[in-house]
Amino acid sequence: MSSFAAGVRALGSGTGIILRSPKLLLLGAIPALISALLLLGSLGTLIYFSGDLTSWMTPFADGWADFARKGVRVLLGAALVGAAAVLGSISFIALTLLIGGPFYEHIAEQAEKQLGLDTSDDGAGFARQLGRGVRDSLKLVVVALIGAVVLLVIGFVPVAGQIAGVVLGSLFGAWVISLEMVGLVFQRRGFAFGERHRSLREHKAMTLGFGLPAYLLCLVPVLQLLVIPAAVVGGTLLAHRVLDARPGVITQK
Repeated sequence: MSSFAAGVRALGSGTGIILRSPKLLLLGAIPALISALLLLGSLGTLIYFSGDLTSWMTPFADGWADFARKGVRVLLGAALVGAAAVLGSISFIALTLLIGGPFYEHIAEQAEKQLGLDTSDDGAGFARQLGRGVRDSLKLVVVALIGAVVLLVIGFVPVAGQIAGVVLGSLFGAWVISLEMVGLVFQRRGFAFGERHRSLREHKAMTLGFGLPAYLLCLVPVLQLLVIPAAVVGGTLLAHRVLDARPGVITQK
């Protein structure tokens, strides 16, 4: 529980730093707003055409009784929209950081300087670091897509599947957000995506303590504009705590 609480405190500290820095908050909110509009527009389009889509996907049900045909298609439509919402909430972070990468890098560095943390990197140039960020974001989107498909399948299980889908979706979303938010520091140090995952796995409770409230708060419209820059700072703190625990790695000045 103490490790879980440490993860929550990392997010809380990030929120405090952002609220005391209106310029950083505004800088971090703009990419989040663009991503939210893009994803909400896509989800709205899916909902609008969900009836046609489910009819196209279930031609075998055309000859069924009316209640059975409508029941199957409503269930399928709800599962599709639910899976799309999970995928959107997870890929929202990756898309936002992809759009506003340089802005969030600046926010993370400013937070490190305020807290006296090491801002050094592995010597790679800006273009190379940007390339790493794009590749890692694309990998994370693929992971999110696979997770959404699995959750879609689980959602078809009556009653229990719906409950399990919400719980597992939240845990999965928390883990993915944590992976993405510590990425700025890990990328700058030259650590690959797989190394980031292994490092967080060694600190599961702390990672979920940070990621779970961040994921749930990101589901609240408008609040996302605060949560994303706060989570960038909190993820930076989390990354330093994780790296600080690695033998031979020094993250404090």
